[in-house]
Amino acid sequence: MAHQKHQSCIDACYACAQACDHCAVSCLQEQDVKMMARCIALDIDCAAACRLAAGYMSRGSEGIKQACAFCAQICRLCAEECAKHKMDHCQACSDACRRCAEECERMAA
Repeated sequence: MAHQKHQSCIDACYACAQACDHCAVSCLQEQDVKMMARCIALDIDCAAACRLAAGYMSRGSEGIKQACAFCAQICRLCAEECAKHKMDHCQACSDACRRCAEECERMAA
């Protein structure tokens, strides 16, 4: 099955999407939500990119390398933004984004 050889990356993508969803919702609870706007937007975009890449890998689609390259780029942006914030949810999201970017970069190579 196509997804079995990509399972590690699929798992990283779904873990990242979950961390991004949690981070976005948690950022909305912060006192200065406006300060968190870029973080929230990147969380949403990153979660969508991760789910897209995971879907491509699960189906064994032709565009796996391109989807994973795109996902890695968005994950890197999100990781950088989240790392700027001291909240635990942002730090956890940044870590998940870095792991996912590394996995996706390997898939895209």
